[in-house]
Parts: sequence; structure tokens; C-alpha cells
Amino acid sequence: MMSVTDGIEIRKAGPADLQQLQAIARQTFFETYSVYNTEENMKKYLEEDFGTSRLSSELTDPDSQFYLIFSSGNIIGYLKLNSGKAQTELKDHNAVEIERIYVSKDFHGKKIGQLLYEKALEVATNARASYLWLGVWEKNPRAIRFYQKNGFEEFGKHIFKLGEDEQVDFLMKKML
Repeated sequence: MMSVTDGIEIRKAGPADLQQLQAIARQTFFETYSVYNTEENMKKYLEEDFGTSRLSSELTDPDSQFYLIFSSGNIIGYLKLNSGKAQTELKDHNAVEIERIYVSKDFHGKKIGQLLYEKALEVATNARASYLWLGVWEKNPRAIRFYQKNGFEEFGKHIFKLGEDEQVDFLMKKML
């Protein structure tokens, strides 16, 4: 299923999209966090979490879904959703986790993240989930404000390991 608005297209990713997904995942994660982390920790995280075998496995997991977003045919971001046992923490069958919403830095402030969030909301609603949840780095005020604006509330914290660095994420949820 595709949606198109002003030259923007969102489509579900499959195994054939591995290389495009890997490229945008590494690019957007690096753009977002490289200034806050050591080169060694960034390299380790990008290789492990966005490695070919890991992403390939996630793309074929029935409990994970990836959506790619394009502008004029060029990939500009992506969304990763988890349900059931693919969820990173809660593993609540009545919930959908937004594990990742990332947008190329050139498209920040252009409502692309909002379109990806709306896709997540649509998927969760269609799955009859009770709520959406996510983890967001405590030092990412822009993302925290984005989720608060969309009705998410903090309900806890967890440790997110980036390379060898343990960082604190706020856990946030939105009841549906």
C-alpha cells in the first residue's frame, strides 16, 4: 500500500529493499547522533545494528515492519515498527512499538517525521493495538517534543547501549 502527498511516497519495505534501507538507516543515525558519541561507538553500533544479516533478519520477521519514505523517488527516511515478540522491551501483544523514525537531515522541519508517525498510528490502529510506545534518548529534546506534541507521555526509562556507552532513554506511550 502506498500513499502519495506532494511528491512524497511511503511504502512498506521488503527483503529487496535491504541495501536502500541499510543506507538510509546508517546515514540518518549518523546524522542524528555522531556529534554526541565517539567514532568507535558509532562505528560499532552502525556495523552491528545496521549490518546486512541483522537488517535482513528484521526485514523477514513477521512481527517487524519497515516503511520507506521517498521524495521525488529518492529515499529520505524510514519507520520501523515492532509488535509481539519483536518488541525491544515490553513484548505486549496489545501494543505496537515505534522502534525508529528517522528522516534525512535535509528534510528536517518539513513534516516528514509526522507523515511517518501517522503511518505508525494507522498500522497500530488497524492492528487494534491498545497503545503505541517507544524509547527516546533523554538528550534528544527535539524528538521528545515531537512525541509529546503527538500525545505521548513518559512512563519509564531504560538503558540503550550505543557501542560501549550506556545511555538513558525515556519510555513513552500513547493510548489509542
